[in-house]
Amino acid sequence: MSLVRLRTFVEVYRQRSISAAARTLNLTQPAVSQHIAGLEVAIGRPLFDRQVNGVVPTSIADELAVDIGDKLDAVEAALSSLRARSRDVSGALQLIGHADFMAEKLGPELAPLLAAGIRVRMHIGDGPLVTQMLLEGHCDLGISAHPVTDSRLKSDTILTSPVVAVAAPAVVARIQQASDFSAALLQEPLLAYNLELSLVDNWLQRNRIAAPELIPALVGQDLRAHRSLLVQGVGWSVMPHFLCERELQHGELSLIPAPKAHTEINYYLIWLASALRQPRVAHARQTLLRRWQVS
Repeated sequence: MSLVRLRTFVEVYRQRSISAAARTLNLTQPAVSQHIAGLEVAIGRPLFDRQVNGVVPTSIADELAVDIGDKLDAVEAALSSLRARSRDVSGALQLIGHADFMAEKLGPELAPLLAAGIRVRMHIGDGPLVTQMLLEGHCDLGISAHPVTDSRLKSDTILTSPVVAVAAPAVVARIQQASDFSAALLQEPLLAYNLELSLVDNWLQRNRIAAPELIPALVGQDLRAHRSLLVQGVGWSVMPHFLCERELQHGELSLIPAPKAHTEINYYLIWLASALRQPRVAHARQTLLRRWQVS
């Protein structure tokens, strides 16, 4: 059985979807279906029951996944590392994304790339700039919270994080003690990612808090700066949970109770399909996706 077919099987098994596996593997759906069909012929038993919303593994597929899943990951990691050392992956990998995500989430994942001899150059930009830099060929991989809309670009979700409203404990106590929660919240200075209030508006709408004329006291696209002010007792903000998790654990910040529910944000790894012709870009993409899927 070929390693490629086995990897295809593992991805379909894990994602319960032919189309999702095709996106992850950068293959067409017919190619993924052919790989699975070839395995089924070799084994002599069906591996998946096809349904409208995806596929359901058979008992044979469950047994095969237990036998090869982790072992295949280890083999592919070893082969990928060997390829990176033996092929031309020299040169600089240009990465662009949101400043706070690059610092707090991407940075720790770059060690394998540096160990493989790839030089990394990190650039900061919002969603539109990420798209522009990738399409113009100035950057190789991008990370953005904006879904891809240009058909020339490919993407994969690498992180889904709750989005929470936070402030210093004293500010949260003041809001909760007020007779009118919404009015008290909106009277506090707001620290926002942008003037469009992309994160804030979603949270307010989800919790049915009307604020048609809300103007932020501070706007900045690195939420770590907001976090520093919040810890000092200045205002309130809405941000991904991973950016304030440590401060919440240490009591430096508190959650502002959501009347209905918190929202979510997705982060995407994005690339121009033609960029994968470069060994270092293909290796970096595969390495990062695998590390985020494991975590």
